[in-house]
Amino acid sequence: MDRIRVMVVDDSALMRKLISDILAKDPGLDVVGTAMDGLLALKKIPQARPDVITLDLDMPRMDGLTALRFIVGDYRIPVVLVSSHTTAGGALTLEGLALGAVDFVTKPRCAISDRFHEVAHELIEKVKMASSVPARKLIMSGFQNTPRQSPRIYERPIPIYNRPSPKKHNNNKIVAIGISTGGPNALSHLLPQLPSDFPAAILIVQHMPEGFTRMFASRLNELCKLSVKEAKDDDQILPGHVFIAPGNHHLQAVRSGSACVVALSSSLPVNGHRPSVDVLFESVSREYGPNAVGLIMTGMGEDGARGLGMIKDSGGYTLAQDEESSVVYGMPKVAVEMGNVHEVVSLDYVTERLTDLVKGVTAYAGRAEQTI
Repeated sequence: MDRIRVMVVDDSALMRKLISDILAKDPGLDVVGTAMDGLLALKKIPQARPDVITLDLDMPRMDGLTALRFIVGDYRIPVVLVSSHTTAGGALTLEGLALGAVDFVTKPRCAISDRFHEVAHELIEKVKMASSVPARKLIMSGFQNTPRQSPRIYERPIPIYNRPSPKKHNNNKIVAIGISTGGPNALSHLLPQLPSDFPAAILIVQHMPEGFTRMFASRLNELCKLSVKEAKDDDQILPGHVFIAPGNHHLQAVRSGSACVVALSSSLPVNGHRPSVDVLFESVSREYGPNAVGLIMTGMGEDGARGLGMIKDSGGYTLAQDEESSVVYGMPKVAVEMGNVHEVVSLDYVTERLTDLVKGVTAYAGRAEQTI
């Protein structure tokens, strides 16, 4: 099996060595070159022929964002950003994702060898994942040109996980979304299309580190007709509001009197994640039952697949993003294979289906489905 060829681009000689050493220890990876800035990286690409590039953003001569445009636009090479924890670094990272970077890892605040190895596993995992992303999916603006595909309806039996006991559910509609790799661009495409009178609240778990989710929510709020914010404890869950789980905290919906509010938790990671999609979906199935719509979108791993089954089992309706429009068809694929999905839909179709479903229109193509 061919090893994955990786180029490391960073203006710091120390960082280039640390990243190269980490990657070189994995038998499936081969570091084929390094560069101290974007300009040198572009000169080396034809000879090095990397399958994946790790890219710093703050560099002299040619910065990372400028280089990224060429790397993705001209060479169609997947990029994993290596970002700083600073506010400026976070903003650059979000812009880099919008330009087509597949994913990112964050540098430890103190870039010394023993601390940087804390992110070694994550870096290796994301480089390997990036190498499998088809070139056609790297230009995220291409979502607007993705052929519109009709939803596929699934009626396979599903496993029963801790069937909720009968109870009075919240009467408001809710949409719960779980998403990971490729999520920032997918959500930036989806949420701005929702109308200002969208009659449901939306709770989102996007796998993203602490500090980045607030900037991401703020950016989405500027784009959307709905109110978007990073969730806080005791936020009342109301129609027309979008709540994004803060990095490093689980997000749940819990009952408070006759209403439901946000509850955040720093309990142990689930499926290796905090926030975890499964934690969100389980709480929504418990509190909203048949008034819930669950949507699992692009991302690697299986977080959310089990929880989506709980929403379906409690009478809610479940959707999964299709393979063609997903940057990584991991989380949706597992949910489909488990039989926990009513419909598989392209990203271009999700807005319309969510709007129909929260308004009680569950039929598609003349077929009557269960009523939410």
